[in-house]
Amino acid sequence: MPIHELAALGAAVCWALTGIISAGPAGHLGAPAFNRVRQIFVTAMLALYVLATGAWRELDAANVWPLLASGLIGIFIGDTLLFATLNRVGPRRSGILFALNAPIAAMLGWLLLGETLSTKAVFGIALIVGGVLLAILFGKRRSQLHQWETVKGPLWIGVALGLGAATGQAIGSIIARPVMATGIDPFLASMLRVGIAAAFLSILIQLPIPALKPKGPLTWKVAALTALTGILALAIGMTLLLFALSGGKVGIVSTLSATSPVIILPLLWLRTGERPAAGAWAGAALVVAGMALIFMK
Repeated sequence: MPIHELAALGAAVCWALTGIISAGPAGHLGAPAFNRVRQIFVTAMLALYVLATGAWRELDAANVWPLLASGLIGIFIGDTLLFATLNRVGPRRSGILFALNAPIAAMLGWLLLGETLSTKAVFGIALIVGGVLLAILFGKRRSQLHQWETVKGPLWIGVALGLGAATGQAIGSIIARPVMATGIDPFLASMLRVGIAAAFLSILIQLPIPALKPKGPLTWKVAALTALTGILALAIGMTLLLFALSGGKVGIVSTLSATSPVIILPLLWLRTGERPAAGAWAGAALVVAGMALIFMK
């Protein structure tokens, strides 16, 4: 059973659900404040697990510093830019931009880690990336009027933020890959990565910059939804991704985890009542075909 590839798919499912749930609280609090609340919550939860299981004994300088650097780039920068993108262009468009972390990671894995991919795997990755792009680019019909399809501000700013998020995620994965290959507890690795991001965001929000301050009050409902996104995306999704990186190749793992824009389509249909266009389903079919090629021995 391709357990590491399945873990990457599990992470994609978690992030698809997070994209739906996050739209409300992220818009209410603003990207920095929203990300900070959920990261502090998840860090505390993971710390309890690490202390209870004794996983902290695996800590040493050889794995701590790379994981902190991975969290700083992949979560502090990547996640904050991702939710800023979500606030500007909505879940569907932010999905296509973030999905670009797959080819970026594959290229970095080849350049920096010397990873080689079979012709079949390369073709599978190409199908998945093409399917994701097709599903998002042609996932909207003219009759769709939901507020999540509205672009707030200049489109180029949303695109730039999304590209920054994708690049941050890819670099974070590349840095974490060698450490995860040593067999370190993925929950411990997640705690370090999320913890450093929470610390830096807490410092950032204290700066006298209005754009970094919370846009609205932290109500009980907003706090509960924010905590739920943290459990799904960081405690479960990110840990699944780290486990996938412990035994899977960066290019394949990143590509499978980037299928969340396709997974999110039926979720958006259920949430908004607006059926995606035929191009979206065609893209989903390409993604399934690409997965089949990757799983095929």
